[in-house]
Amino acid sequence: MTKVPTKETIKRRTIEDMKTLGVHKPQYNRVVDLYSELVHQFLMLNKKFEDEGYEYESYTAAGGAKKAPIVATLESLRKDILAYSDRLCLNPKSLETVTVEQQGKSVLAAALSSMNE
Repeated sequence: MTKVPTKETIKRRTIEDMKTLGVHKPQYNRVVDLYSELVHQFLMLNKKFEDEGYEYESYTAAGGAKKAPIVATLESLRKDILAYSDRLCLNPKSLETVTVEQQGKSVLAAALSSMNE
């Protein structure tokens, strides 16, 4: 049995990942908080889905089969998580579209800026 990480653990790891990628700013922490909540919910529901034997269909009163509510919820959460991960630049495609701020100036940039002084 795998243990589902807490929302705070997910948030902390997300911020660490964003810092590593050079895309974190403290102003994004509210969005990170929402993202962490969605990921936590997804992991909890996915574990429940697994524990219940992956019951992906439920039966209607008329005897027909339809998608189980937990499957629909997981699909919705997956889409939301993808949208948030795009906004937070946590996937390769979205990271390609941003310019990452560098911590310090390159040697060339420092030399050029000193020439203008």
